[in-house]
Amino acid sequence: MPEHDDTHRPETTGSEALPASAGTPDAASAAPSFSSQFRDAVQNAGIARVAPGEAPSGRALLGAVGGIRGLAESVLPGFAFLVVYAITKELVPSVVIPVVVGLVFVVLRLVQRQSLTMSFAGILGVAVSAGLALITGRAESNFIPGIIINSVWLVGLLVSLAVRWPLIGLVVGFLLPANEDGSHVDWRADPVKRRVLTVATWIWVGLFALRLAVEVPLYLTAQVELLAGLKLILGVPLYAAVLWVTWLLVRTVFVRRDDAATV
Repeated sequence: MPEHDDTHRPETTGSEALPASAGTPDAASAAPSFSSQFRDAVQNAGIARVAPGEAPSGRALLGAVGGIRGLAESVLPGFAFLVVYAITKELVPSVVIPVVVGLVFVVLRLVQRQSLTMSFAGILGVAVSAGLALITGRAESNFIPGIIINSVWLVGLLVSLAVRWPLIGLVVGFLLPANEDGSHVDWRADPVKRRVLTVATWIWVGLFALRLAVEVPLYLTAQVELLAGLKLILGVPLYAAVLWVTWLLVRTVFVRRDDAATV
C-alpha cells in the first residue's frame, strides 16, 4: 500500500505542491518515538515505492508488491497448497509442500545475500498456517491466520476513521517529507486532503471486508479448494488494484512542485 505545508497556513481548496525531494529533520539525538518507528516502518515497506507525488507507473507498483521475487514468494505457497490438495485431498502434503516452497525462497535469498525480511515473514505465516491445520486435522484451518490478519486490519482501519485519523492519511503523510516543524500530518488542516484520504481509507476497508465476506463463509463450510482459489485472487491481485486506485486518488491532491510549475 505512502510534508509539506506548515500547519498554520490557511486552508487550501485544491492540489498542493510537494517538494521535489524528501527531507526529514535530524533526529539522531532523540530517543526513538512511536512516530519515528511508524515512519521507518512505512518507508521501509514495499508501499514506499509508490510516492504520492509521482505519476503512477507499473514498475513502481510492481516494486510495491515486492517485485517478481516478492510476487512469487507471496503466491506460490498458496498455489502449491491448492494444487496439491485438489489432486490428493491429503492434509499433510498439502500443508508441508508450501512450507518447503517458502524454505526454498529463504535459501535462495541466503545464497544471493539478499534481505531475508520478506522471506522470513512469508515462511512464518506459512508455517503457522500449516501447524494449525496439522494440529486440528482440518485443511480449512490453514486459512485461520489470514482471516485473523484481515480482521485486525479491518478493525484498525475502522477505528482510525472513527477517531478521524484515517490510516491511509498517516501512511501517505509518512511517505512524504515532514514540514519545518517535523510534522507529517499537515493534511489534517486541509479539508480537501482530509476528505480524499478518508475516502482512500474506506476503499481499503472495502478490500478487507470483501476478503472476510468471501473467505469466512467458505471456511465455516469447509469448502477448501474454493477458499484456496479465491484467496489467491483476493490476495496480491486485489491488493495491487486497490493500491493503484489509492495512488491515483491521492495524487489528485498531492503533486510535486516541479510538476506543478509546468502547469
